[in-house]
Amino acid sequence: MSEYKKRQTDSSKRRETLDYPVIDGDGHIIESRFVLPDFLKQVGGPDLVKRFEKSVNQARPLGAKSVFWGGHTGTQTIDRVTCMLPNLYAQRLDEAGVDFATLYPTYGFRVQVMPDDEVRQAACRALNMMYADMFKDVGHRMTPAAVIPMHTPQEAIEELEFAVKELGLKAMMSANEVLRPDPTVAAEAPEHALATMHYTPLALDSAYDYDPFWAKCLELGVAPAGHSINYSCTHASPTNYVYNRIGVFATFAHAAVRALFLDGVTKRFPELNIGFLEGGVWWAVSLYNDLIEFFEKRNVDSLLDHHDPARFNVELAQTLYRDFGNEYLSEKRFLENVKGFTSDGRKEPGVNPDFIDDWTALEAESCEDIRDLFIDNFYFGCEADDAMNYTAFNTKANKFGAKLKAMFSSDLGHWDVVDFGDVLAEAYEQTEKGLMTEEDFRDFVFVNPARFVTRMNPDYFKGTVVEDAVDKLMGTKSDAA
Repeated sequence: MSEYKKRQTDSSKRRETLDYPVIDGDGHIIESRFVLPDFLKQVGGPDLVKRFEKSVNQARPLGAKSVFWGGHTGTQTIDRVTCMLPNLYAQRLDEAGVDFATLYPTYGFRVQVMPDDEVRQAACRALNMMYADMFKDVGHRMTPAAVIPMHTPQEAIEELEFAVKELGLKAMMSANEVLRPDPTVAAEAPEHALATMHYTPLALDSAYDYDPFWAKCLELGVAPAGHSINYSCTHASPTNYVYNRIGVFATFAHAAVRALFLDGVTKRFPELNIGFLEGGVWWAVSLYNDLIEFFEKRNVDSLLDHHDPARFNVELAQTLYRDFGNEYLSEKRFLENVKGFTSDGRKEPGVNPDFIDDWTALEAESCEDIRDLFIDNFYFGCEADDAMNYTAFNTKANKFGAKLKAMFSSDLGHWDVVDFGDVLAEAYEQTEKGLMTEEDFRDFVFVNPARFVTRMNPDYFKGTVVEDAVDKLMGTKSDAA
């Protein structure tokens, strides 16, 4: 294998100043699509290739302008091709200032949402077989994430087991939400089903119980991590890609975390780490603080103290209407409509209705419980040029002085990284500006990406160039060793 002549970059220079490795939590594979039919044939024969080609076009975003000129060309052709050739990719990571990278699919985004169940499942398997084969010789520097179809817990479990047990993969790309047709339309007018696609959560009012899948993730030691992948169904522009792209990963991840959290997933699975990629962390900071503020005001005790309609003082209100009302805000009209003030939904007097407790799945007794159930389990992939990455570490603003688990995620391979040599240097700019401390930056590019995967799989980095540093971080290797 020929050696690529590495160039020195701002990022490689920055890496030389650090006494810890840099772990990229989210680079990307650019698939050579002409290779995929080879693996589709292994899964389902030539007929599957034909069905795949027909079905994949139906998985495009509905009514929304998709990315155009998304790949590197011209002077950056080498960067695009690098992400297609693992042997070259592994050699060039140093230019990005990266020691080890977990790589997520690109074409897999579209495959993961294909509407044909059989084709979707087979195509995900073919992609995973291709990834495992492509990256088998560069595992010391990078590892690919398996594409896991998430339309049902059963299909997700089956593919995860195959990816881990048969292919030896150790990372996965799940989905934050699932795109489904309206069930009534699908049943009564299936020819119009694709026109009614909408996002559905994996928890809280989900069409399926995904707890068996979360349990399988723990059993196999694989942390689920997802990107939001379509620009359709809500606020979609058919003419402007930038309108569709800005904020979309954050918006959909915000909804996904709300559902998972309020449904009690982190309560039932306290050892489960879940990642949300490419959306940054600012939205999660807002959500974290909002959850605590809402719990303060809308926990059951607070509701009963301040908002229970049974405690409404009818006599006082009657007096106020009499003394301060007028001909249409009169005491008489108030009394005629008093039920609107005192109706409380109780079926039995004095018995609290179940619907007043939106936190029941969490069994939370304090705001500190909310903090722990959020902070301990959720991780957030942040691109290097995101100016809001520092908000994860803003202990002055975040409730209880918390730091959210933001992870350096280069997004290498996609259009927003115009040069391999920029990513680590760009990420460090917030430290240079005093927005992050040196300790924060270490957490961002090393500690958090490492703990995201090793909490569930202590051997994730075994045999890699960062094994010793991670073992030392996790307390499994002494300084002398």
